[in-house]
Amino acid sequence: MLSLNRLLQQAELELTLLVPGDGEGADRELLWLHNTELADPAPYVRPGELVLTNGVWLDETDPRSFVAAVHRADAAGIVFGLRRESPTTPADLIEACRSVGMPLAEISVDVPFTAVTRAAATLLAESRLSDLSGTVRRTGALASAITRGAGAAGILQVVRREHDLPLVVVDRTGRQLASASADLSPTQLRDATRALTRRPPPLEADLDGTSAAIFLVTAVADVEAGLFCLRPYRDLTPDEVAALEQAGTYLSLEVAKQQAVHAIEQRFAAEVLDMVQAGSSREADVAERLRAFGVDPTSPVAALAVAGPSAAPGQVSHDAEAVTDLLLDQGLAALVVGGSRETIAFVSWPRAERASLRAVAEELQRRLFRSHGSGRVLVAIGGVSPNSTGLGAVLLQARETCRAMQADTGGPVVQEFGDVHSHRLLVSMLDRETLARFSAGVLGDLREQDRSGDLESTLRAFLDLDGHYGATAERLHIHVNTLRNRLTKLAELTRRDVRTTDGRVDLFLALQADALI
Repeated sequence: MLSLNRLLQQAELELTLLVPGDGEGADRELLWLHNTELADPAPYVRPGELVLTNGVWLDETDPRSFVAAVHRADAAGIVFGLRRESPTTPADLIEACRSVGMPLAEISVDVPFTAVTRAAATLLAESRLSDLSGTVRRTGALASAITRGAGAAGILQVVRREHDLPLVVVDRTGRQLASASADLSPTQLRDATRALTRRPPPLEADLDGTSAAIFLVTAVADVEAGLFCLRPYRDLTPDEVAALEQAGTYLSLEVAKQQAVHAIEQRFAAEVLDMVQAGSSREADVAERLRAFGVDPTSPVAALAVAGPSAAPGQVSHDAEAVTDLLLDQGLAALVVGGSRETIAFVSWPRAERASLRAVAEELQRRLFRSHGSGRVLVAIGGVSPNSTGLGAVLLQARETCRAMQADTGGPVVQEFGDVHSHRLLVSMLDRETLARFSAGVLGDLREQDRSGDLESTLRAFLDLDGHYGATAERLHIHVNTLRNRLTKLAELTRRDVRTTDGRVDLFLALQADALI
């Protein structure tokens, strides 16, 4: 970088600094040099230029006016050339520069301005050559990191060899892909994810009180991740910015490669669900796929279903990789498939204790919930199959348990198939259209006529209190005879008598179906 200080270090120029200036002062980067003897050079001086002058303008204007014009043009400083007629720099010029914080240097009588120009050109060429050499050297190191499979962490280490910066790579789903001298908390990861999903993404983000510069990592023309430097953008030097931008380009290649590998793995894993549901005709294929993911098909295999805020309708869950990582952390090999409704995990479970499987599910739920930070995260335990041939049953149990848990918004977040009430499983196995038709057929006329909602609230209270007349009347603050009248009206509108077993079952299931849809 070319600056007044770099020129001052060239002994042959015989420059002396008289006023260091404010702010960056003599360290400010110079755009170039500008030689002038005009009384008002402001229209011709560009921001960042160093003004060279012999003071011929002193016959037309005073130093304060000249310095004001140079300052107005946002010049980087002034070099006053001494002459035999004026062997010292005017005191008024020194004072004027000091008052506005303008760097000022003087140059010996024996050194012409052309020498300064030649020195500046040499320094600028050396600086650009150094920058180019650094870029080429870094390009080789980054390419080497990619080709030898060092991944995102290897790319960060290349940058760290040149610049001591705390770095983290986070993808748009909130996963920390790599780090160097920095680790983000769950709160900081959520802040990073919010920054990456903004349109357009900012240059800087507040990560739970820590300012971080963001360098975007794109793949297929979309932002897939961000390289976060835990320093404010304004504190980074041009060399550091250049290195981080270059690293971001290579991270794009790494993220694109990881996405392609993950897509192949997920497609490979997703086919297992179809094979499991196909039954005995695909048992050999299922066993082969499980072995590819490190799951022994001849030993017990457990089925888990995970549903979280990211498993929204129409979107594939981003929990698949997180579930895989968390199970591996607990020493468990698994084949994990992300879906739009839930994430399915077939877990190698060579243990007899079911209690410890529940402990694994609870730990999985806790850690996923911490990473999401909001919304319900559910883990359903379908059971353990003695080997891969019985996976169809435990898969169905895991899915239906999960869907029953989703319907029960106030229920547990970890549950086994055997803990779910049978009516919830039966209702959850039907499609939404069938449930809607059934619920509307039973409750439609009731809701059309029951403008005040008294009849439906009476039905809910009566079912909740197991058909106890006295307790229901007391809860609703009505007379028992009023309750009987309401139940009679309910029977007319629904064509089901809640006082009979058949009628009570139909009405109860209609309310359950309504809650599910």
